[in-house]
Amino acid sequence: MTSPFDLFALMLVISSILAYFNYKVLKLPLTVGLLVGAFAGTLLLAGLNQIYPGLALKSGVRHLLQGVDFPSTLLKGFLAFLLFAGALQVNFADILARKWTILALATLGTILSTFLVAAALCGISGLLGLALPLPWCLVFGALISPTDPVSVLDVLRRVGIPRPLQATVAAESLFNDGVGVVLFTLMLSLANGGPTSGLGIERVTGLFLLEAGGGVLLGLALGYLAFLMISRVDDYNVEVIISLALASGTYSLAGILGVSGPVAVVVAGILIGNHSAEPAMSKNTREHLMIFWRLIEEILNALLFLLIGLEIAAIDLYWRNLIAMAAMIPTVLAARWLSVAATALPFHLHAQNKFGSLLILTWGGLRGGLSVAMALSLPDVAVKVPILTAAYGIVVFSIVVQGLTLAPVTRRLTPRA
Repeated sequence: MTSPFDLFALMLVISSILAYFNYKVLKLPLTVGLLVGAFAGTLLLAGLNQIYPGLALKSGVRHLLQGVDFPSTLLKGFLAFLLFAGALQVNFADILARKWTILALATLGTILSTFLVAAALCGISGLLGLALPLPWCLVFGALISPTDPVSVLDVLRRVGIPRPLQATVAAESLFNDGVGVVLFTLMLSLANGGPTSGLGIERVTGLFLLEAGGGVLLGLALGYLAFLMISRVDDYNVEVIISLALASGTYSLAGILGVSGPVAVVVAGILIGNHSAEPAMSKNTREHLMIFWRLIEEILNALLFLLIGLEIAAIDLYWRNLIAMAAMIPTVLAARWLSVAATALPFHLHAQNKFGSLLILTWGGLRGGLSVAMALSLPDVAVKVPILTAAYGIVVFSIVVQGLTLAPVTRRLTPRA
């Protein structure tokens, strides 16, 4: 069996090769280039396995992946650092200015999208003869509904859209990641017949609010403690170590206390990125801290895309699953638009260019690392293959097509000064 370190080293080597090739040849944004490279590698492995079955490439990839405990590695490892890195970049004043819109999008919007996507998947899978059970359709809805801020923020800044809209996209993505993980955990427990399977909607809602609210309080407490420590030193090496401890320790303690780790990490990251920036950190320290966390973000996203590429290469792809994947791409976009319109529009009925903003929020709602992590962490049940296939196709389309066209779409929808 391959050790986790061997697999990690191999993934880093492949990531560096893809990053170099992208820089020299493709010249795409790094996230897009890495995903395109991983996707091309997946197709190459699948093609070689069909042409030369004697090479046993699929069994080799399966053997390689046996050394990874996906639930622990992804949902308890990568996610804490990805969310913290994203939260550091969000401006708290801009969040406060649109707090109700962000709250509605991150909670009600994510929940509505989860049920819309689940209903659509049930119908599509039934027509194709897959007949996915409703609880597993809800699991898929929960894992694909959260959006990813990593790939979209730089594009929005370059285009020059108003800061409040930038803040809405970024903050909603961060908080709906936390909400999405809580929903995913609850839905997965229901699908597996776990402890929440016999509870009514009121009890499930209560558990959801308890996890999310507890996460907010824990993030505030530990974030403020880290702020006090940072304010008493002036050494960026020490302060980077404190930030690492904050991200990992907050997520770990949240799991022990039974509250939402993603929400806690996001709150702690926003507090450190804003409250600590001016009074506690020098300009030099802040620059080193942000560079460090951007690098962590890029590396972890690269590894996630490679992992899901290897996972797809290791499974058997069936035409029904591929058709379901193709059908779910526009369906997820439609569910995103409906959920955004239903939750954000009531707060902006009299705003200028409100429909343009809704379309930007829809097209800019990219899926990425979180959806990948949750899909890979599913238990080895029969429904995992169609769910993983659909999630992979949606993430590829989202990052490549939506990511590369977001700038022209945003320019077209944003009024000229």
